[in-house]
Amino acid sequence: MVKVISADEAHRQVHGPEEVGFLDVREVGVFSEGHPLFAASLPYSVLEDRVDRIVPNRTAPLLLIDGDDGTAIAAADALAGMEFSNIAIVRGGVRGWENAGFTLFEGVHVPSKTLGELAFERWKPPTLKPSELYEWQREGKNFTLLDCRPHSEFRKMTVPGATCMPTGEIVNSFSTLDTRAPIVITCAGRTRSIIGVCSLSLIAKDREILALENGTQGWSLLGLELEGGTEAVNSPPLAQQAKIDARKRAEAMVAGFGINSVDAESAKKFLGSDERTTYFFDVRSETEADADPLDAFDAITVGQLVQTTDLKAGVRRARMVLADDFGLRASVAAFWLRALGFEVHVAIIDDRLRELRRVGLPGPRQFERTELEADSSLSEVRGGSARLIDVRSSAAFSKASVAGSEWCSRFRIRELSPAPKWLIVGDDGPQAELAAREFSRLGGRRYAIVSGGFEALRLAGAPIQPGINFPAAEPIDEIRFASGRHDGDLQASRRYLDWEKGLVSRLSVSERAEFAI
Repeated sequence: MVKVISADEAHRQVHGPEEVGFLDVREVGVFSEGHPLFAASLPYSVLEDRVDRIVPNRTAPLLLIDGDDGTAIAAADALAGMEFSNIAIVRGGVRGWENAGFTLFEGVHVPSKTLGELAFERWKPPTLKPSELYEWQREGKNFTLLDCRPHSEFRKMTVPGATCMPTGEIVNSFSTLDTRAPIVITCAGRTRSIIGVCSLSLIAKDREILALENGTQGWSLLGLELEGGTEAVNSPPLAQQAKIDARKRAEAMVAGFGINSVDAESAKKFLGSDERTTYFFDVRSETEADADPLDAFDAITVGQLVQTTDLKAGVRRARMVLADDFGLRASVAAFWLRALGFEVHVAIIDDRLRELRRVGLPGPRQFERTELEADSSLSEVRGGSARLIDVRSSAAFSKASVAGSEWCSRFRIRELSPAPKWLIVGDDGPQAELAAREFSRLGGRRYAIVSGGFEALRLAGAPIQPGINFPAAEPIDEIRFASGRHDGDLQASRRYLDWEKGLVSRLSVSERAEFAI
């Protein structure tokens, strides 16, 4: 039976010595408007699809928090059906948490953002104002400008003249960069550039390395234009001397900071044990991971792993194994992940590590699943014997939808008005399957999944309407906090940057103590 515990008891567990999964099962839109600092986002709408990655241990103690609306109860039932055995619900949800005197934090990736601000406070890495960078460019000064974000973010917008080089690749390829020129690192705001500059200072104390103050948003706030559509170029393979340099720097980091190492045999024991929760991450570049995939490891680059632990690792104080070629990228990631409270081990990739296989986990319980072809679905809708419910992302629905269809998240299926039959419209994602699962759980309604989803209906001649706008409260699956900051909304940018800079001042004593800076 699922326990219900007080916010005080949940707080004690979150800040206690043992590992615990703290999962906010609300949709990300409302999550971004206020949640406990160390709660990981696992929306109920995609729970069964994502939980194996975010909580890969069925015996891990789990705390579920919601909006005090029954979502945590439904989530607990789904998790119990997947053989999770230690689940508790926080009484009163996020309002119960707040009423107990604990802070709710806006935004996403808040632990990592806070880590960045604490690092800035502790080490005071040098920064360069956007106006100064602009003058450097006008003067023709010799410098290297690196955007440390992934290719997809770089492609959307970047500071003119920047080269895309994610944090891990900057670290790994550092000896190949111009030794005479200052290096300026930018991201979209503050965190990744701060982490990038501090990371480089760990391995090269004698170089001039600066963070572009407030990143692309700072550039825009100065009234300068960003560059869009620039294609990133993959870093070339390291030459022999660069490999030797990376190995030496990795060995120095391991020795200097007491970073744990693990071989394939020990990693295999971690993989097969449920006594501790262990995450396995491959921190090489996307290109390397694609060319040489490791079955037991999730591929994610250094900067993104440190940035998004609230989406990748829902169990606090869990163990992590980071796979890398020479160990330098993994060692830098380990430095920061330890500061976030994880026990981290570096594994050098060899054939034995490649042989490790992901452990199969119990899937969701079976349910009644029915599909209907697109032509038949349209016939039923035209005849008035069925209605269409679209469970794709609200962003996809707002671009194009079948006329007369209704957008709905899994969370709100319980609130649907009566209909003879609901036909579920999805896409290639898991939402249609999980919406059908929700209909089955609730009972009392006829339903079927439209085979092939929205695209099949479009090809079958369904009337398509573009650009449907939602009421402000409707699309709860999209991040709301300071949204628009990457689309020219300067007010949102100012709010976001002020929020980042103010995170440390909002920490309680117990929250501050969780960061090993």
